[in-house]
Amino acid sequence: MRRTPMPSTTEPGGGVRFGLALIGLVAIAALVTASAVAVSPGGTATGGVPNRTVEVVAEPGVPDEVLVTRTLLTSSSSAVVVASTAAPEDLGRAVELSRTRRVPVYVVEPGRAPAVATELDRLGVQTLVNVGEQVPGLGLPQTSDAGGLSPGVVAAPGSPVVLIAGGPAVAADAELAGAEVVTVPVADPRATGASVEAVRESGDRPILAIGEQFGDTEQFTDRVEQARTVPQLPGGGQLMFPSRRVVALYGSPGSEALGPLGRQSLPATIARARQVAAPYDALSPVPVIPGFEIIVTVASADPGYKGAYTNIIDPKVIEPWVDAAADAGVYVTLDLQPGRMDFLTQAKMYEGLLKRPHVGLALDPEWRIKDHQVHLTQIGTVAPAEVNRTADWLADLVRRNNLPQKAFVLHQFDADMLGDRSKLDTSHPELAVVLHADGHGVPAVKMGTWNRMTTDLPPNIWMGWKNFYTEDKPTFSPAKTMAVRPVPYFISYQ
Repeated sequence: MRRTPMPSTTEPGGGVRFGLALIGLVAIAALVTASAVAVSPGGTATGGVPNRTVEVVAEPGVPDEVLVTRTLLTSSSSAVVVASTAAPEDLGRAVELSRTRRVPVYVVEPGRAPAVATELDRLGVQTLVNVGEQVPGLGLPQTSDAGGLSPGVVAAPGSPVVLIAGGPAVAADAELAGAEVVTVPVADPRATGASVEAVRESGDRPILAIGEQFGDTEQFTDRVEQARTVPQLPGGGQLMFPSRRVVALYGSPGSEALGPLGRQSLPATIARARQVAAPYDALSPVPVIPGFEIIVTVASADPGYKGAYTNIIDPKVIEPWVDAAADAGVYVTLDLQPGRMDFLTQAKMYEGLLKRPHVGLALDPEWRIKDHQVHLTQIGTVAPAEVNRTADWLADLVRRNNLPQKAFVLHQFDADMLGDRSKLDTSHPELAVVLHADGHGVPAVKMGTWNRMTTDLPPNIWMGWKNFYTEDKPTFSPAKTMAVRPVPYFISYQ
């Protein structure tokens, strides 16, 4: 990973003139009060939409399908059941029967048959069709003959927006009631552009979230309010992952040596970023967003800015790139190579840019050296406490400015670079923490680095991957990159 640094100079206004530079640097919510279930204190289902405007419908041990039907349906003469352990084709057929025959469907997990049996009795089900093996404990005779299924569903009054983070059976049951159903990859109304737009356009209709995974109603209501008011990210939604994948060009404006981002004009760089991201569209189950990872403070072989062996690019130099990226739907990450300065001090220099909804932050510990060290003679490291201080500040910036979640990227290829990773605070909901593995070389070496970096990860970590055009032999194709496990959500090219 080591490279030979060369001197660079800093303009009086704070911008950097890249006469000479380090060659080939390594990257990189408020309307309801209590949590509620559509059941009376005695446990008898009411089968009606709650009067509250925003609601989490949840009860321990009760399947999401039951939560949906007892909230949205008054009765049904028929139903379909399938064991949760059934083959995928049986699970799929059960949902298909529900949708085509207009009857509720229940995927019955072990130990949850009594809750399903109670709901079948409330609905007045007379014909119960099982797909695959019979499901015990439901209190009704079952048949595998779907010919007797008849659409006898009666929906409760109301036309709610229903957010679902469960399987297709839950969505199929909600659709029976004529609800606007939005499926999200994580239990959060901010997750996708579709969920945000549904919340914003809901008017006076109830907004229901199905299942305990959405948290309590107070938390859900807060997130609904954020969905209504916080700007969206490129590609929609207000959470970075897993609703999008970023594929970024790495480098610095005006410097060909620092990576592909700086090797062409700004308009050409936008076109190139889109071109690099495009092959991933057919490979990624979530939208692919082109990105810039811009080195804004550059490690220096000479004393540089205030003798800190770093050069600071004036934010005014970076601003046109951030503006153009916003117009083009490109996500921007500002990369810091702080030398002998600390990351938080440098991050604060770019506070104005970091207030933009589409701008995240990357810390590159390889270039964080101690007062007696110089670049490339020693590989830099950073203490977890310094990373945590920076994360605290960035999370507070997000909260204070009503911003969507930000990518907080931590570069690493050596075990010591981030110290004891168990001490990293990855709990800020305002940040999507990315561990960006920067290994390069032949595939075996590159995967060796990846496997070390993905071992014993802290919680709440998304993985990032870097492809090198010249130092990888060969450069991984998009298909091979997407075959890596765990699948990276942040991919950069240097």
